[in-house]
Amino acid sequence: MRRAALAGAAVAVVVAGLAVHRLAPEGVVADAAGDVLYAVLAYLLAALAAPRARAVVVAAVAFAWCAAVELLQFTPLPALAARAFPPSVLVLGTTFVATDLLWYAAGAAAAAVADRVARVLRGPGRHPTGAPASR
Repeated sequence: MRRAALAGAAVAVVVAGLAVHRLAPEGVVADAAGDVLYAVLAYLLAALAAPRARAVVVAAVAFAWCAAVELLQFTPLPALAARAFPPSVLVLGTTFVATDLLWYAAGAAAAAVADRVARVLRGPGRHPTGAPASR
């Protein structure tokens, strides 16, 4: 159950991210929204890989991924990848922007809070997978 919800949320975030990329006017708001959605997607993918991990751990992994990709932009690799395969710019970007790190942190934190709230609403005695807890 949890993995299906995470996968569905990931698909929705990808759709939202592509909509922002295609439809929103270029600028600070679109850039921030894209960064937040990127971090939320990283969170969801990390949670899919480790569905029983604590939200704070998943958020740290998601932020670390986003920060690593942002720091990679100090190298020519993302720009080379974009020339060879233009859609790679959606994953790797091309230009380092320090404020992106703040938006990634906000996105990972927001995803962790939403995930924690969802787990609490599921109620006690349930594992994140939806199976009853063993006692």
